[in-house]
Amino acid sequence: MSGVLEACTATARREGATRINEIRVRVGELSEVMEDALRFAFEALSPGTLAEGGHLVVENVAATSRCVECRVEFSHGRFDVACPQCGNVFCEAVSGRELEIESIDIDLPGDREEGTS
Repeated sequence: MSGVLEACTATARREGATRINEIRVRVGELSEVMEDALRFAFEALSPGTLAEGGHLVVENVAATSRCVECRVEFSHGRFDVACPQCGNVFCEAVSGRELEIESIDIDLPGDREEGTS
């Protein structure tokens, strides 16, 4: 979370923001990132930054893979990555390993409702 917060703060400062209202992140099911820990870290690290008082929105991304043999794309859990079409266990991840910043909502100087959210 510290890296996410640092990247968002740097971007917000570069844009001349006075506040970060919301940070949206996408977290893959297989990323080993626990949503509760991410939220706790945000609450602990955001005071004293542009994100103080802001919100963290977490979008969970399901695990999907593509079979390297028959090219079928399928959803799966953490340990059941076999292709449901042909049974092949050699598959490439399509989604589920993400930890990425999707968007940042900021206030800029002169915004009509600056600081009211």
